[in-house]
Amino acid sequence: MNVLLIEDEVNLSEALCHLLKKENYSVDAAFDGQDGLEKGLSGRYDIILLDIMLPKKNGYDVLKELREAKVSTPVILLTAKNQISDKIKGLDLGADDYVSKPFSASELMARMRALLRRKTDKLATNELEYGGLTLNLSSYELSSKDKKIKITLKEGQILELLMANPNHVITKDDLIIKIWGYESDAEYNNIEVYISFLRKKIEYLKTSVVIETVRGLGYKLV
Repeated sequence: MNVLLIEDEVNLSEALCHLLKKENYSVDAAFDGQDGLEKGLSGRYDIILLDIMLPKKNGYDVLKELREAKVSTPVILLTAKNQISDKIKGLDLGADDYVSKPFSASELMARMRALLRRKTDKLATNELEYGGLTLNLSSYELSSKDKKIKITLKEGQILELLMANPNHVITKDDLIIKIWGYESDAEYNNIEVYISFLRKKIEYLKTSVVIETVRGLGYKLV
C-alpha cells in the first residue's frame, strides 16, 4: 500500500515514516502543501495523511483542490485544531477521517486500516466502469453495452490503474513501479506496446473512452 504523508514537522514526519514502513507501507513524504498537492494529484497513493497547518498551502486548500480534481484517494487529516467547526470544515471539504494531535500510533494505524477496508469494499463487485467501458477485475474481460473482449493480465493491470484515476496523468515511471515493480528491468517501450494493444481493444468496443498520451509524462483515460 502506498501512503502519502504531508506533514511539515520534520521529527513527526520521520517518526511516522519509520512507523509506517515497519507496518510494510510504502511512504512518500512532503513537507509543504504545494509539494503535497502535486504528489497527491498523481493518483498513485492508496491513502493520504494530511496535516492542516502547512507552509505554502494549508491542508484545507490541498484537500479542496484534490477533490475538485476528482482525486478520490482516502484522506485522514492530522490536526492540532480541536474545535468541532474545524473538523466539520475538513469533513465537508472531503476528508474521510481525522485524528487530533497528539495522537497514538495505534489509533492512526486502526483508522488507516478501516479506511483501506472501506476502499477495498468499494471494489467488491470486481468491476470498474468509466464512460460506458467496464473492466471485470476477476476475469479481465472488457465490455461495452454491446460487445465484450478478453484482455491480458498486464493489459488489465494497466487499464485498472487508468480507470481508477480517470482524467489524471499516470506517468510511465508509475506504471513500471506499480505493474512491474521497483526491481524490474521493464522499459518505456514495454508500456507503449501494451498501451497500443489496449487502444485497439477499446476502439473495438466503440465507446467514447480513449487513452490519451501526455507527451513527456505518460497517459490518461478520458
